[in-house]
Amino acid sequence: MTEANFMSRRLRRLTNISQSNPRFFLTLCSAGRERCLASDCVHSAFIEFMQGSTQRYGWSCGEYVLMPDHIHFFASPFPDGVTLGSWIKATKAFIRLAAKEQGINWQKGFFDHVLRSTESYAEKWEYVRQNPVRAGLVTKPDDWPFLGQIDIHEL
Repeated sequence: MTEANFMSRRLRRLTNISQSNPRFFLTLCSAGRERCLASDCVHSAFIEFMQGSTQRYGWSCGEYVLMPDHIHFFASPFPDGVTLGSWIKATKAFIRLAAKEQGINWQKGFFDHVLRSTESYAEKWEYVRQNPVRAGLVTKPDDWPFLGQIDIHEL
């Protein structure tokens, strides 16, 4: 297999995770990295979807940061939750419809990573929380209006 063929193949998602309560680090990007996500409208839609997500989809969203062209968030499924792919598809559809005046188009797919420990989580969250500072959007993370926590479920 050539390197080009290898690089163009998508990695398969894990079907079995040995952790009893896995925590995922997820990233969704706008198509073409369009700067359309850091807005009050998208933020409200994201919060609304995630607040109903536990009951409707069996997924709990914890901390998140909406950047102009991508969203980072942490989430954990309940045992009876829908698949990760189904949940992300519903997330993208809801935000796109609720914030239709933003004209959001999503990049195909998404990035997911299963965190292995609480240390890994704390480090990753601090890194993500600092994104608006590194991007020059604010001087302190807490000044960025598009970050927070949805559910305090034990992720």
